[in-house]
Amino acid sequence: MTTILGQNQYGKAENRVVKITRDGDTHHIKDLNVSVSLSGDMDEVHYSGSNANVLPTDTTKNTVFAFAKERGVESAEQFGIHLARHFVTSQEPIHRARIRIEEYAWERIEGSDAQSGKKHSFVRSGQEVRLTQVTYDGSAWEVVSGLKDLTVLNSTDSEFWGYVKDKYTTLQETNDRILATEVSGRWRFNWTDDAAEMPDWEASYQETRKHMLQAFADTYSLSLQQTMYEMGKRIIDGRSEIDEVRFSLPNKHHFLVDLEPFGLKNDNEVYFAADRPYGLIEATILRDGCKARIPVDLTNL
Repeated sequence: MTTILGQNQYGKAENRVVKITRDGDTHHIKDLNVSVSLSGDMDEVHYSGSNANVLPTDTTKNTVFAFAKERGVESAEQFGIHLARHFVTSQEPIHRARIRIEEYAWERIEGSDAQSGKKHSFVRSGQEVRLTQVTYDGSAWEVVSGLKDLTVLNSTDSEFWGYVKDKYTTLQETNDRILATEVSGRWRFNWTDDAAEMPDWEASYQETRKHMLQAFADTYSLSLQQTMYEMGKRIIDGRSEIDEVRFSLPNKHHFLVDLEPFGLKNDNEVYFAADRPYGLIEATILRDGCKARIPVDLTNL
């Protein structure tokens, strides 16, 4: 043969699952976008078209919905673990399963009639999307969670000066600027099947997000890089179940508008929010002694 088959996988992408849990008149909602990717002994289907080892992607879709009913959706991470274990242990040709989940947040709308007791109305909250990826090969687990589309802004306590200048530099130094970014972050758990207990995935996400936002707010920033490192450090120091954090932070530039042509002074009050081009700051922050495993390009996770 002059050609051989390389790495390959297949599955059903973007299964939209909404799970309603009814606790009397109080309802709870989990809104997920689940993608399943399977790999293993799949050479023959590529070489000859034989489907003898192929679990149909339609079956993987059905499994996602059935598990939402049978296992429930306690958390995105737990749901992904259930699915990954099922596909690897129930189908001999499948050696590795990767489950990617996006979770969309909803907030409860409290009714105007406080006596009614009904709690079944919701509104989508913000633009933040929660993420998780669970990978299992029959012996080893990797759980990476995170978020994207979380926009944050400090209106002061940010400077930028002392940088390299050459003949093409026009940017003016400043000791008071807006610092804004749209956070895309992932964090890798050190959980394995041998661990004494599984993390509380819901609490871990909320606390990790809290550490990240508090670090952003608390850091007097001389660079977005400095703020990003403090965000990762706060997570590593505060969450023992996490060994690695990866951030991709676009610098959402805000430039002072020149109001002098109108006879007006702009004392750090009126800005132009530029959507592009933008600086893109990326880094991995690790617990000492750990190796980086989260891809540099977060779009691949």
